[in-house]
Amino acid sequence: MSSVDFTWLIGGPQGSGVESAANIFSQVCAEMGYQIFGKREFYSNIKGEHSYFTVRVADKKINSNVNDVNLMASFDAETIFRHYDELISGGGIIYDSDLEETKTDAVHTLDAPFKERLHKELESKNKPFTIAGVLEIAKENGVKLFPVSFKTILETLSEETENPRFRGLVRMYNVIGVSLSLGLVKMPPDSLRKTIGSIFSKKPEIAKINQETANYSYNYATAKFENFNHTLPETEKEPQTILVQGFQGTALGKMACGCRFQPYYPITPASDESVFLETNEILDVVDDRPGSIAVIQAEDEICAMGMTIGGALTGTRSATCTSGPGFALMMEMLGWAGMNEVPIVITNYQRSGPSTGLPTRHGQDDLLFAIFAGHGDFPKIVYASGDIEESFYDTGNCFNYAEIFQVPLIHLMDKFLASSVITCKRFDPQKISINRGKLLEKIDGDYRRFEFTDDGISPRSRLGLDNGIFWNTGDESDETGHITEDPILRVKMMDKRMSRLDVILKEIPDDDKAKSFGIEEYTIISWGSAKGPILDALEMLKKEGISIGFIQLKLLHPFPSDYVNSLLNDVKTIIDIEANHSGQLGKLFKQNIGRDVDYFILKYSGRAMTSTEVYDSLKKIVENKANKREVLMHGA
Repeated sequence: MSSVDFTWLIGGPQGSGVESAANIFSQVCAEMGYQIFGKREFYSNIKGEHSYFTVRVADKKINSNVNDVNLMASFDAETIFRHYDELISGGGIIYDSDLEETKTDAVHTLDAPFKERLHKELESKNKPFTIAGVLEIAKENGVKLFPVSFKTILETLSEETENPRFRGLVRMYNVIGVSLSLGLVKMPPDSLRKTIGSIFSKKPEIAKINQETANYSYNYATAKFENFNHTLPETEKEPQTILVQGFQGTALGKMACGCRFQPYYPITPASDESVFLETNEILDVVDDRPGSIAVIQAEDEICAMGMTIGGALTGTRSATCTSGPGFALMMEMLGWAGMNEVPIVITNYQRSGPSTGLPTRHGQDDLLFAIFAGHGDFPKIVYASGDIEESFYDTGNCFNYAEIFQVPLIHLMDKFLASSVITCKRFDPQKISINRGKLLEKIDGDYRRFEFTDDGISPRSRLGLDNGIFWNTGDESDETGHITEDPILRVKMMDKRMSRLDVILKEIPDDDKAKSFGIEEYTIISWGSAKGPILDALEMLKKEGISIGFIQLKLLHPFPSDYVNSLLNDVKTIIDIEANHSGQLGKLFKQNIGRDVDYFILKYSGRAMTSTEVYDSLKKIVENKANKREVLMHGA
């Protein structure tokens, strides 16, 4: 039996149920035993603009999307115009036949630059500026067309069920699209009905209507369409496998590691994490970690940061969650936390900047900002997770590191991770240990909050602890927290705080600083969500006999120079891969290692990397055909 590696795409207007359809498709395939990697793309408006979801399905572990699409389900014209050229020969397009004569000018959400490029392509092939025109090109490229009148399906359903509600229920188009797709690839239908029942379990009447629509559409596809090259038969499901969305990794990690307070201000794409936490405030994690998490929407990010610091001062594990523009507003309070040695975690879901930038699009734009955040010198940790599974366990480490070293910690995530859906091993809360550092349970005698110690880390009281009185100020202070401007004491206090950067580098294990996936003559350095596309691209190259190394940087500040240097001793060519314009990791690398990066593979279009385009660029480098700076452009 040949291996399965199949990509499905569904698109439609924002607010039309694209994400719901993708969730159904992903859950059905995961239930049938397949590995999933899905990614959502959407415009920064509430309703109307183009939204699409790509789901890759395989019978082996996958870490990313690819460029090519095998099957597309579209219930609007824009999806066809934007994605028809992503279908490969032998692939298929399910589309609403009522749209065939739709002209490009009738789709008002097509922006002018895209329309100009599309018209140029259609004109070069002597095709009309219509849906029929682009479908003709797809057909000439070997793509099979599966026209369906979505309106007729609803009318027929209305007659057969004697339920007039079906007639005109255009919001069911998404369920029709996914059900036609599953019928076309001959996925067993029981799982489709079961999944819909599960998703709409709290709305039985809605579940019934969706199941009836799905059942009819599935049978329609199996009866009418044939000779499609791709099928998805049931396969063996790995035990203890879950389907999880990106923001759930950090949220579940916070629950498991004892975070019990998260103030936030809504911002894309970070808000999903806080909403998920708020939906699951009452916790039942493991026996030694009962309780609940208080999630509070503040009036702005400045307030959210202040509340997070206040929570930490009570001894409660506290965090906030934001994105780049919100993180910018937190800077003054971040410095206050650094001055007062307050352990907090800031989860930063990066997106494309600067300013508002591309609010719903991907970017690894905040690396240098996070490292140099705040005025003046104070210790902090900047840590980055590379995938969703990793983020669950990293979150536990982040809280431990913040409290052990009594510093603010910035946990870098991003929109790519937040909007991805994957299958992975079920998270194990027992693997997350809790280390609260020098947090005191009892104090006898004299207490000095900022006491000078051998390791530069002082015993930490909490508000309300007997004999644990302490003072906090934004000014420099003495050991008790009282303001001082004495020059000798100032130097001692600065040295005390900053010395813990060396302690951090000494105490954090090498495996938590960076991960080596092999060292070769050509070796990649990267960080964050580029990990998945890189790993899949390396597997593709390995099948061609090309071996390239990869070091994933996780601890980005303080930078683990000695460890990274030891890994790179025999490397001749260094390739930096990341999702920003300037190659921020490359700059950080040169600053700390004293060595230039040889090649950059960068993406800053706001769309996530695919393993296909990473593979193409790496192969060009090995074949000495690449520019020093390769810029990736795939994605609508």
